[in-house]
Amino acid sequence: MDFDLSDDQRLIKDSVDRLIADQYGFEQRKAHKAGPEGWSRAMWGQMAELGLLGVAIDEAQGGFGGGPVEMMLVAEAFGRGLVVEPYLATVVLGGGLIRHSAQQETYLPRVADGSLLLAFAHHERMARHNLCHVTCTAREEAGVWLIEGEKSLVLHGDCADKIIVSARISGGANEADGIGLFLIDASQTQRRGYATQDGQRAAEISFAGARVEAVLSLNAWPVIARTVDEAIAFLCAEAVGGMAEMHAITVDYMKTRKQFGRAIGEFQVLQHRAVDMLVNLEQARSMALYATMMSAEADAVERGRAISSAKVQIGKSGRAVGQEAVQLHGGIAMTMEYKVGHYFKRMTMIEKLFGDTEAHLVKVAQAGGAL
Repeated sequence: MDFDLSDDQRLIKDSVDRLIADQYGFEQRKAHKAGPEGWSRAMWGQMAELGLLGVAIDEAQGGFGGGPVEMMLVAEAFGRGLVVEPYLATVVLGGGLIRHSAQQETYLPRVADGSLLLAFAHHERMARHNLCHVTCTAREEAGVWLIEGEKSLVLHGDCADKIIVSARISGGANEADGIGLFLIDASQTQRRGYATQDGQRAAEISFAGARVEAVLSLNAWPVIARTVDEAIAFLCAEAVGGMAEMHAITVDYMKTRKQFGRAIGEFQVLQHRAVDMLVNLEQARSMALYATMMSAEADAVERGRAISSAKVQIGKSGRAVGQEAVQLHGGIAMTMEYKVGHYFKRMTMIEKLFGDTEAHLVKVAQAGGAL
């Protein structure tokens, strides 16, 4: 298999790497977070100008026409920079749901040019890690669909212009059948936004007879499952970028921090621990690449098994690398003024998103193993 990047892929990689290196240092990130929305509209505009918001959108809708590999390159760079802009919510989740369902010509060009922010309202308080759990309801009256219910932990739901919401049309609360996918203007909802532990944003959203602007799908489970698998693959690549940065920061610190008159990196036992970090990083990198390749798999069962396998390794590696980075730095890593702790927080949140390590390990076991 050829793992070399094409010329277009190298162009994307160079563009996003340069953006993160020049515009997303640790202090610059603090400034972005200090904005009124918890992220930078100016940075979002730069991402749109570079074409990063349209990487996975077809050229006919104003995008780049890329695929999973291009998204992986963006995600890994974003992981290094701890990007707080609503890329996952708008481009990966919102854009993905529309790409795999309906209304592409209406909404995707606005996603690509940065003028439309989306959020996916799916998780509910009692769902735990069950993606099928939907109790929010949709009913049709006089040709108009109305939504009733509540959604929790909606990523960047406080700033979205449009909300894509999953709602039950028929069936029981945990059934895959009977779930619809609807697009609603944010003005039709009640929202309570808040900051999450990793510096991102989320919201609790209530729907009380909210009028639907567009019906994306009345048989939405295949669309939701595919989009979430793509989002997990994106998060795996983002985690690799964060782990790589944690490892690099830690090794550099070991070369400069002195104890007993010597750099602590000269002590063999600490060298071994740094090597353990590298091993975990490379295991995670391999599985993130596997998830990227399998995220476009048409067979939902095989795709799901591969994505869950990658999520398990990412969860284990992220915890191991993060713990070692904190331990090898000592007390400084626990302060908000130093960036290692921020990476570890993001790794922890990634491990929980769309099912934690244990939940995905159960899925792999039920599927008969990783291979």
